[in-house]
Amino acid sequence: MRRRTRLTHAAVAAALLVGGWAAAGTLPASAQEAPASAAADASAPASPALLDAMQRDFGLTPAEAKARLAAEGEATALAPKAREAAGSAYGGAWFDADSGKLTVAVTPDAGTSTVRALRESGAAVRTVEHTERQLETAKSRLDRLDAPAGVASWAVDPAANSVVVNVVEDAGGDNDVRAFVRKARAAGPVTVRTVAEAPSTFAAGTVGGDPYYTGNVRCSIGFSVHGGFVTAGHCGGVGQQVRGWDGSYIGNFQGSSFPGDDYAWVNVGSGWWTVPVVLGWGTVSDQLVRGSAEAPVGASICRSGSTTHWHCGRVLAKNETVNYAQGAVHQMTKTSVCAEGGDSGGSFISGDQAQGVTSGGWGNCSGGGETWFQPVNEILNRYGLTLHTA
Repeated sequence: MRRRTRLTHAAVAAALLVGGWAAAGTLPASAQEAPASAAADASAPASPALLDAMQRDFGLTPAEAKARLAAEGEATALAPKAREAAGSAYGGAWFDADSGKLTVAVTPDAGTSTVRALRESGAAVRTVEHTERQLETAKSRLDRLDAPAGVASWAVDPAANSVVVNVVEDAGGDNDVRAFVRKARAAGPVTVRTVAEAPSTFAAGTVGGDPYYTGNVRCSIGFSVHGGFVTAGHCGGVGQQVRGWDGSYIGNFQGSSFPGDDYAWVNVGSGWWTVPVVLGWGTVSDQLVRGSAEAPVGASICRSGSTTHWHCGRVLAKNETVNYAQGAVHQMTKTSVCAEGGDSGGSFISGDQAQGVTSGGWGNCSGGGETWFQPVNEILNRYGLTLHTA
C-alpha cells in the first residue's frame, strides 16, 4: 500500500491521484519539496520499475528486458521511415519479439531496391497480398455498420494482412452476429476470431485507493499536460468537478468525448499541479515521461491505474473499433495487458514514451484479459494540449 506521508517520495505518488503509471499526475502543494529521487535516472534506458514489471509479466531476465527495450526503441524509430520507403506497397509493420526486429509488410509490386533498402535498415520484410490502405478502407466500411453486442471489436492486423473481427465466443451462433460477419466479409479481407468476453469500460464506484473522483465514479489519471491531465472520456462530462484522493478539489472536465472516442482532459488548480511522472505505487520506482513516440504492434507496453497498479503486455492491434454497450469507440489500440474497474483513464507507457489512456477491456488481473487504450497523441491533437515531459 502507498503511504500518504506527504513529504516522502510516496506522497508524490499519492498526489498523482489515481494515475497509476500516470505521468498524469497532479501534486498537492504540500508535496512540492519531493526529493530528486522521485525521478528516474535520466541516463538509464528505463526505470527499474519498468524493468521489474517486464521481468514479472514477460518472464524475462534483467538483461533480456533491457535488450528488448533497446530493440523496441530501434523499431519505433524505424517504423515511420519504413512506411515512407515502402510507399504505395506498404502493408503495415509490427515488432517481432522473437527476432527483435521490426517486420515490414509489402505487396508484390514493391521494387527490388525498396525491399533491399528495408532489409539494410534492419527490418525484416514479408510479402503480403493487401496494402495497408486497402485494409483500412475495408475497416472503414465496417465502421459504418451497426454491430450487435456479440461483436467485441474489429481492427486491421498487419501480421494477418486482414481485418480481424473479434466475436464473443458464446455469441458466434447469434443471427445478428452472423449477419454482421457476412457484411464484414463483403467489405474486404476479414478474419474472424473469438474472445472470451464482451468489452466493458473500467470505471468503478467509489472504493478505497488513491483515485480521482467525479461524482461517485472513480477513475485514474492518464498523463500530465501543461495545465491539467488527460484521462478517459467515459469518466466524466464537460464541466463536471474532479476531486483528488484526499477529497480536495482539483479542477473540472474541460473536454470529454464518449462514445465515438474515449478521451477527456481536466484542468488543474487549487494547489495541485502537474509532473511528468508515471507512478510506481510504492513497490517499484517511478518513471519519467520523455515523449509520446508511438510503439509498433508487437512491442511491450505497461499500464498503471488506481486499482491494479502495474501490469505489462504487448501491443496487439491499432486503430481498432471497440463495440461497448454504450456505443462504438474508434481508433483504439488493443493490448494483452489486464485491467479492472477504476483503472479507466490510467496511463499506458512503452519505455519512457507515453502511449495512451486506459479505456476498457475484458477479463481481470487474476485470470488475464485484454485492454484497449485511446492513443495519447490523438488526445493532444484534439484539444491542442502539450504533454508535460521531463
